[in-house]
Amino acid sequence: MASEREVRVRLRRAGQEHLLRFWAELAPGPRAALLAELAPLEPEALREHCRRAAAACALPPGPSPDLAARLRPLPPERVGSVGRSDPETRRCWEEEGFRQIALNKVAVLLLAGGQGTRLGVAYPKGMYRVGLPSGKTLYQLQAERIRRVEQLAGERRGTRCTVPWYIMTSEFTLGPTAEFFKEHDFFHLDPANVVMFEQRMLPAVTFDGKAILERKDKVAMAPDGNGGLYCALADHQILEDMERRGVEFVHVYCVDNILVRLADPAFIGFCVLRGADCGAKVVEKAYPEEPVGVVCQVDGVPQVVEYSEISPETARLRASDGGLLYNAGNICNHFFTRGFLQMVTRKCEPLLKPHVAVKKVPYVDEEGNLVKPLKPNGIKMEKFVFDVFQFAKNFVAFEVLREEEFSPLKNADPASRDSPCTARQALLAQHYRWALQAGARFLDTHGAWLPQPPSPPLHGDPPAICEISPLVSYSGEGLEVYLQGQQFQSPLILDEDQAKVLQPPES
Repeated sequence: MASEREVRVRLRRAGQEHLLRFWAELAPGPRAALLAELAPLEPEALREHCRRAAAACALPPGPSPDLAARLRPLPPERVGSVGRSDPETRRCWEEEGFRQIALNKVAVLLLAGGQGTRLGVAYPKGMYRVGLPSGKTLYQLQAERIRRVEQLAGERRGTRCTVPWYIMTSEFTLGPTAEFFKEHDFFHLDPANVVMFEQRMLPAVTFDGKAILERKDKVAMAPDGNGGLYCALADHQILEDMERRGVEFVHVYCVDNILVRLADPAFIGFCVLRGADCGAKVVEKAYPEEPVGVVCQVDGVPQVVEYSEISPETARLRASDGGLLYNAGNICNHFFTRGFLQMVTRKCEPLLKPHVAVKKVPYVDEEGNLVKPLKPNGIKMEKFVFDVFQFAKNFVAFEVLREEEFSPLKNADPASRDSPCTARQALLAQHYRWALQAGARFLDTHGAWLPQPPSPPLHGDPPAICEISPLVSYSGEGLEVYLQGQQFQSPLILDEDQAKVLQPPES
């Protein structure tokens, strides 16, 4: 371990020697912990990080004055759509996706570095239960979707296959996530195929460019954003692991979408058949001011423009068909080839520009007292996973139906949007639709038939509670054998055991 003298010299070069101002007061244990945290920080990189944070924060907020003139929607030939394509086209995409999965060429990569702070919990979001009848967590739902897509691909191609699950965590989430998976026997996945790795942490910085101490013996650190993925892939030799396994295509997604389809065969197949090196799932924006980034082009280059960077006038522009001109909402659901990720980690990552997040950061004052600020006092710099779109040689977007594939979990109840309640409702409404499409009918407590769902799809609780395990159906397929012609009273929980009861005997 580096000595106090060595670390002090390095901090002086970085202009951050104040981080040792309580050194004389610390016991041996806290001293060792502080040195261990400071030693990996390269002086030049730390100085540049703090300088860039302060400079970026000083820039005026809002859209760039000339952005509107540089902005264009994606060309139609770069966009595929589930809702606007015929059944045969969708079948071809799906078949190609299943073929690649069966050949063991597909992996999924989960971005799980964030805590559930906005949900009011101190543990990782993936461990959260939204109140489903089954009590399943987000992690369990995702694990079961992996198992089901492996099963479907294997059955179609007459083979056994594996979809490795890579999980990027942070200092805050690695320990709890690893323990949670062990406690639940990795949800019956092979632990060798679940690879957890940790993203880097960066110091939070004051508005005048000084790294913040959150305790006398600890720097205020934060994950480097989901765009920290690219450094983490290199730090932990993840791409080398993928190469050893024969993985060529990687589906990257964010932990908080309860409807996410892991290794989605249609998405994988669409991207592979288009020869894409990089792709993004999108949903049609619900309204002009919806707070989601827009997948579009700036100066002819694909990228995501944050909603705060687009003027209201631009956001409200209409296309010739009457829809929003900039309607491709980003949902943090991406396709990459392994080759593209190798190119990014080796050549392009240093070109990524960090984004500013102004936050309330607890700190110790000059007397060593802990202060919990009432207003933002610090800067956290982070990179975004989609910042690499600009480097793609063949970028595509894939539009999916929001009600089938996107319901994020970000806010605590009783928030009206993106809450445990809305996530639960979205999943149960989806399963109710699937059951009706498979020929099931539901009865109320008086034995009367409950209604079909209206169009547009349901908001709020469905007429009957129906939860279908991902182990029974990945995307609504195969339910007729259990549900067609059957009548049920709410709630119906269709798990593996219930499916065996409902399955008719072989003749």
